[in-house]
Amino acid sequence: MRSNYHTHSTYCDGKASLREMVDFAVAHGFTHLGFTGHSPLPYENTFSIKDAQYLDYCNEVRALQTEYADRISIRLGLEIDYVPGLCEDFRPLIEKGGLEYCIGSIHLIPNPDSIEYLRSHPAEAGDHLWMIDGSRYQTYDEGLERHFHGDIRRGVRAFFDQTNRMIESQRPTIVGHFDKIVMHNRDRYFHYDEKWFLDLVYETVQLIHETGCICEVNTRGIYKGRHYDYYPAKGTLRHMNTLGIPVIVSTDAHMPEDLLCTEGAYEFLQEIGYKNVLETL
Repeated sequence: MRSNYHTHSTYCDGKASLREMVDFAVAHGFTHLGFTGHSPLPYENTFSIKDAQYLDYCNEVRALQTEYADRISIRLGLEIDYVPGLCEDFRPLIEKGGLEYCIGSIHLIPNPDSIEYLRSHPAEAGDHLWMIDGSRYQTYDEGLERHFHGDIRRGVRAFFDQTNRMIESQRPTIVGHFDKIVMHNRDRYFHYDEKWFLDLVYETVQLIHETGCICEVNTRGIYKGRHYDYYPAKGTLRHMNTLGIPVIVSTDAHMPEDLLCTEGAYEFLQEIGYKNVLETL
């Protein structure tokens, strides 16, 4: 059985159409595929679904569900950004689109002092958010300096505080790459095993356990050459196993070939005896 529930397309920052992703999945023996475009945001950007195209996205996924029903199970989802002051309630998007599941993720972090400003000036949000993702580590460095005056611990704490608020208030089906703050860090500002950082990671792990959310094992950092570990890291996954937290492997695919890039995740989980690995939702 092959599955992937974190999949993008040209509706957001993916490089292939929905149909192209489905055709590749079918040709390579996938039995389940879930689409999770980046959720619409109330300011101009280059990576999320445009609000005017959101229902087109949902309707096209549903049409493909019907067309390919005898070949592959397709699920309609969304990767929803939780941004305090901007996007704090997932329900309107879930209800409007008739979503079957969602991934809750953090890519954009406001300085806590700017949250009230964002509420009244959403169109200007792009100037007030630290983008911790993307292809350029310089963007990470520049945002850290601009929004947190270079204080990495303050920025990282804001990331985890935001993640925890999302988990507690929204209970997403799947928690997305919850330690991705390390990607552009590249061991320059801190190391993963520093106590202050692990304390933050394990606090989030405990919340995931208490809320019953699924956690993805995201392989994209490895096959894109931007990170040396999964999200969450192998050591964190060992800890999560002691709590019985359900996990599901995802490639966070942005082009068809990405669907195959599991980077040994299933083998690693088997090696450590992970007890609660899901293959389907």
